[in-house]
Amino acid sequence: MSLLWLPFLPLAGALLVVMAGRLPNLREALSLVTAAVLAALTFSWYPAVTAGETPTVVLFDFLGSAQLAFSLEPLGLLFASVASGLWFVTTLYAAGYMRGNNEAHQTRFFTCFAIAICGAMGVALADNLLTLFLFYELLTLSTYPLVTHKGNAAARRGGRIYLGILLGTSIGLLLPAIVLTWVLTGTMRFEPGGILDGQVSQGMATLLYLMFAFGVGKAALMPFHKWLPAAMVAPTPVSALLHAVAVVKAGVFSILKITVYIFGLDFAAQGDITRPVMWVAAFTLIAASLIALTRDNLKERLAYSTVSQLAYITLGAALATSMSVMGGAMHILMHAFGKITLFFCAGAIYTAAHKTLVSELDGLGRAMPFTFGAFLIASLSIIGLPPLGGSWSKWYLMLGALDAEQAIMMAVFMISSLLNIAYLLPIPARAFLFKPPAGSPIGLREAPLASVVPLCLTATGCFCLFFLPGPLMALLSPWNDS
Repeated sequence: MSLLWLPFLPLAGALLVVMAGRLPNLREALSLVTAAVLAALTFSWYPAVTAGETPTVVLFDFLGSAQLAFSLEPLGLLFASVASGLWFVTTLYAAGYMRGNNEAHQTRFFTCFAIAICGAMGVALADNLLTLFLFYELLTLSTYPLVTHKGNAAARRGGRIYLGILLGTSIGLLLPAIVLTWVLTGTMRFEPGGILDGQVSQGMATLLYLMFAFGVGKAALMPFHKWLPAAMVAPTPVSALLHAVAVVKAGVFSILKITVYIFGLDFAAQGDITRPVMWVAAFTLIAASLIALTRDNLKERLAYSTVSQLAYITLGAALATSMSVMGGAMHILMHAFGKITLFFCAGAIYTAAHKTLVSELDGLGRAMPFTFGAFLIASLSIIGLPPLGGSWSKWYLMLGALDAEQAIMMAVFMISSLLNIAYLLPIPARAFLFKPPAGSPIGLREAPLASVVPLCLTATGCFCLFFLPGPLMALLSPWNDS
């Protein structure tokens, strides 16, 4: 089966959604069917890719070495699996959320959502920097209407910050880095072992790595992180898309892929090529956690948590060891399940109780045990405690820092995990252990089933990822050895 189904099936789904716009049940059924088919097609490639194959399709050849082309290697298949698999769950959740809150423009919402998944799949399958850049920009543009969905002044302001930072960094830094790489090496292809070794000096390589790291604004390295909290004005399903499924994961995936297939781990580990980015990532990791501690708005606290967790992956790439990059790749998946659960819970809380502040959640766990139980499980996974999936990725990141002989970075990882405890666990603790305030609604109950079932599924996924790491290890091992 052609690879082209993976990036372009969501576009077909978007067209079907538009055609069924006046029939909400059919519209959402078509979204779910498209998501399910895409996930099945993506997972069907696991045997071939795990066996070492790299299927490739070239659509257009512009200048010989500039192509619009797709290929599927282990890291790309991992990201494609996250995007396609969680699209189904997010669509199910979005149906309950959008109806439960009587949101307007639901057809536009589901259409743009599908186009965004097309962008994410294109990034996952990109065979070269040019293809990655084109789909990276498609992802930015298609999510702008989602960020500004509510249409009020706050949404428009958040959208301007979102679009300004992401387009500014990609056009001002990422695109020049791609062109410079092409000029210096004569190619833009992702190659095992990288393409820069022997082609550029270490000083030029350091500059390029900085341009790529800051040019990929979706990775949210400070100071180019403010688009993420600004985008919290969007409906919660959009927040889940931004933080777990597509947007931020496209950013850190791009940094990992550029590190491995443009620089190569052996070359990246030489001298101080990745050291400046390493320190920026470490600062972002700690600073964002400290800011999260100060935020009472639940979604804003989770937004700064995402900034910090993304820095784990960027730091894993910058450490440039096989273990750290393996840990970063695993954290794409582990954080996706944990963070999407947290945002699903935040949306369920808003739908059922219309609460948005952490200080308003006292005693709410008694009325919403499934929601806050899932929140607790996802929090423990993000903290990195067994038996939950996040413990695997953090373990490999620690091993990577040890391999790189970076004791300071090991300390950074440990301090950050303590800060994770400080800003996440008080939320379910307040909900379950504190008394509800006087005058709380007696009839309060869980959000609609379509909102609760997805968060229970993704919370269960956090457990499954701990006990079933074998397929993930099998997938990443041949890529990790390249």
